[in-house]
Amino acid sequence: MNPNKALWEKGDFTRIAATMRESGAELAATFGITPGINMLDLGCGDGTTALPSAQLGADVQGVDIASNLVAAGNKRAQAAGLSNCTFREGDASDLNGVRDESFDLVVSIFGAMFAPRPVDVAREMVRVTRPGGKIIMGNWIPGDPTLVAQILKISSAYMPPPPEGFVSPMLWGVTNHVTERFVSAGIAPGNISFSNETFTFNADYSPATFVDKFKNYYGPTMNAFEAAEKNGKAAALQQELEQLFNSQNKTGTQNTTSIPATFLKVTVIR
Repeated sequence: MNPNKALWEKGDFTRIAATMRESGAELAATFGITPGINMLDLGCGDGTTALPSAQLGADVQGVDIASNLVAAGNKRAQAAGLSNCTFREGDASDLNGVRDESFDLVVSIFGAMFAPRPVDVAREMVRVTRPGGKIIMGNWIPGDPTLVAQILKISSAYMPPPPEGFVSPMLWGVTNHVTERFVSAGIAPGNISFSNETFTFNADYSPATFVDKFKNYYGPTMNAFEAAEKNGKAAALQQELEQLFNSQNKTGTQNTTSIPATFLKVTVIR
């Protein structure tokens, strides 16, 4: 099996996505959606930005490599009565079957950044966007002190070294790497812009319970705990993550969780 597919089908990302709905809707409201616009949501998960975009009037095609998340997204869209929002399985590195210049807006929020072959990802996003259309990415930033970058940093310290030739997904959070990738896909540097934005995770349970959600349902963290278990370090990993989540929780209580995370918003004009 494709290792990336195995990673994202391993857990159940819907358990994490449930904490992302409010910020997903707020972010979708900034996309400049007008009724009838054709939108591709790449690495869409179960529809955190796809559903609110459809509710704003976009005709949304969600694509994700994980079959369980595609099924969950279609179920959510049907339950919401959104006939203008459908999900299918696909690979951001090779959008097989997607026609050239077929979307007005291509969005990928914390999705395509995890696909292998980032240069191919950039080329595919550009290829399927119509001239004058827009690409918007949300990418976590390496070394950032906020939640997700720190989860991935802590987790990686417990993992064996990556295979030779591995390209870190976090490089999508570095502006010069992003520019280089889109320029290689034919975009003028002046058509690429960046801003740092905030995405907030909200949950009606404690930070410690939130850690358990990542431990049990988020592929990268699941892999880190499996590796740590073999080395007798699972308790240390648990302690590091609980300290992180507790220190970043903004609710002021132990029973609810609200944690902001900084990300790089990339806007590309085709």
